[in-house]
Amino acid sequence: MPEIILVVSRVLAGLLAGVYLAFLLAVMPALHSQPDDVFIKVMNRINVVIVNPIFVVLFLGAPIVTAVLVRWHRDAVTVLAIVTAVPAVVITVVANIPLNHALANGGSRTAFEKPWIAWHVVRTLLTCASFGLLALPRATAG
Repeated sequence: MPEIILVVSRVLAGLLAGVYLAFLLAVMPALHSQPDDVFIKVMNRINVVIVNPIFVVLFLGAPIVTAVLVRWHRDAVTVLAIVTAVPAVVITVVANIPLNHALANGGSRTAFEKPWIAWHVVRTLLTCASFGLLALPRATAG
């Protein structure tokens, strides 16, 4: 059972890190070159479409399954994986989502883009760190 949990944790964390990296490296740079009306329209649509069952499983599942993993792997690496995964969720809830709502409710691109990307960089780094830590080899747990 512990090895299955480790594999699921790695997969969820890796996929979530990939989604965040795709936004950071491709989506946001592509949107940055667009006029304000296009940027706002596309970003608002993305913020609606991304709330789907698969993304929710990645978003919540990665830190939850990693927390469950501690039952079998109580090493510093696994604890650090949780310590990096949880703040990424918190940042999303307290920073990125409120910015999304403000943009959807008539907010400006100027008030949205730079802070959203700054917080997105932080959560991307944290999520990638969590995945990297989970990817490290472990001693077999009992």
